[in-house]
Amino acid sequence: MAAAAKNRSVFAIVVSIIVVVAVIGVGVVVYLMNRQAAEPATAPAAGVVNEETGAVEIGDGDQTVTEYIDFMCPICNSAHEAYHDTVTSLIEDGTITLEIHPMGLLDNMSQGTEYSSRTANAAYCVAEDNGDAFYPFMDLLFKNQPSEGSTGLDDDELIGYAKQAGAEGAESCITDGTYRDFVAQQLDEMPVMPGMSGRATPTILVNEEFVSPQGGFDAEADIVANLD
Repeated sequence: MAAAAKNRSVFAIVVSIIVVVAVIGVGVVVYLMNRQAAEPATAPAAGVVNEETGAVEIGDGDQTVTEYIDFMCPICNSAHEAYHDTVTSLIEDGTITLEIHPMGLLDNMSQGTEYSSRTANAAYCVAEDNGDAFYPFMDLLFKNQPSEGSTGLDDDELIGYAKQAGAEGAESCITDGTYRDFVAQQLDEMPVMPGMSGRATPTILVNEEFVSPQGGFDAEADIVANLD
């Protein structure tokens, strides 16, 4: 009887130890997961990328034109086409700094390929490899924009356009999805335009003030008229 009681006591102690170790193990896993989630994602190591805001910055003017875009978004394409010449001139004459935020907002519109996040990642890869190639790459993506609901361009096509724009070393970054976590983090921080119930692209600001295009995109009314 004594031996049996002793065995039960030892068994209970062992079980208790196992339970304690298991609880500690779960706690460590949860702690590490929470810590990883809290840590900021790695930003592209490029001079043209503002690591704090996530914007790809083009130009060095004192005034800013800020665009939150999605490369699957047809309205973003319309805005790009309408603003391109005027914005380019304002960059070249030193009036503005163009701040582009590539977003992964429309991943649900590409049949599971997550085209929006893949192209946003590719844009950061291009910016890191060759800052001067970013705007030409952006232009190529809009000129060759797939329709919403399609699978979008594949990685080989994105790499081809990256090289065409002048980014020769972005291939592995694009295929590995190096900055996908950074893209996801930027989406969490995207502002909501006043009057909107949620995030939408394009979202446009001039000198940190939201712009609400009326009746279509007009560079003079939307951009130039709002400059100081």
